[in-house]
Amino acid sequence: MSELVEPPGPALVELAEAHVVHKARSGGLFTRDRVYALTGADLAIAPGETVGVVGESGCGKSTLAKVLVGVQRPTRGMVSFRGRDLWAMPAAERRRAVGSSTGMIFQDPSTALNRRLPVRQILRDPLDVHDRGTRSQREDRVRELMSLVGLPRALADALPGQLSGGQRQRVAIARALALDPDLVVADEPTSALDVSVRAQILNLLLDLKERLGLALVFVSHDIQTVRRMSDRVITMYLGRIVEESPAALVTDRARHPYTRALFSATPGLLDPIDPIPLVGPVPSATRPPSGCPFRTRCWKADGTCAEAMPDFSAASAPAHRFRCHHPVQEDESTRDLVRQSAPMEAP
Repeated sequence: MSELVEPPGPALVELAEAHVVHKARSGGLFTRDRVYALTGADLAIAPGETVGVVGESGCGKSTLAKVLVGVQRPTRGMVSFRGRDLWAMPAAERRRAVGSSTGMIFQDPSTALNRRLPVRQILRDPLDVHDRGTRSQREDRVRELMSLVGLPRALADALPGQLSGGQRQRVAIARALALDPDLVVADEPTSALDVSVRAQILNLLLDLKERLGLALVFVSHDIQTVRRMSDRVITMYLGRIVEESPAALVTDRARHPYTRALFSATPGLLDPIDPIPLVGPVPSATRPPSGCPFRTRCWKADGTCAEAMPDFSAASAPAHRFRCHHPVQEDESTRDLVRQSAPMEAP
């Protein structure tokens, strides 16, 4: 297997062969099925960079996000935090290290915030838990956080139910920033918001990233937004990272057929094209296909793809790698791929 693509500078968080396996409710009388939520994930996040994560629902994006911030313990593999094995730390030290250095923004602010607490207390909670500053300093920090995310001071005593969706998400962002983290993971931060509010929240995240020097992991179904916001883009399929590419190359020079198919589904307005068709449903995570999991929907698949999952291969550009037995050539256009995959369409 090729070596892990190293981001610029020392990594804040690094995953090495991380696996997450859950027990499912289905199965036999004495054994339950297993859900392979994350399989063999290798990833490193450097200070100050933005990494986008894309893929269909159920591909493992949210599981990857939870592993990165220490919410989910991997079944196998290692999570290194500033060069130390996160899950080898004593529990109290792990809570201090991860809690004060990482923040997470969840998908739906209406469920992520305690409905019974006013905004002031929601933002104070992380400071209270980690015993940051005096009482007056914590109150000053709450006011600072509200100003940072563009919330009027008059909303400090409002309950989440009295706020709009965009205001609730601003509270969630402020809470994630309360302890001055180095890494923020945003898991579908705009999917529960109205279209008119999404751009405001995305612009806020980008502005905060630049002002505060944050590393940002941005998980989203909106793949074009991920491309525009990110330095690197990670493509996931059925629990596996199948491609890692510089964002500038991911639309036209991605090497994995699945990445090309994803980005072809949202063509530009100036050059509209038909998307690359993918036939059939995503396979079950409890019984993934042998070999490459994408082979059941891929127009390039053959017997080799069923035998083994390919190792990572390096593309010509730095920090670009992919896992595919029959990769797309860098000079192949999306139009060419649409024509190649046409015979796979159902009659």
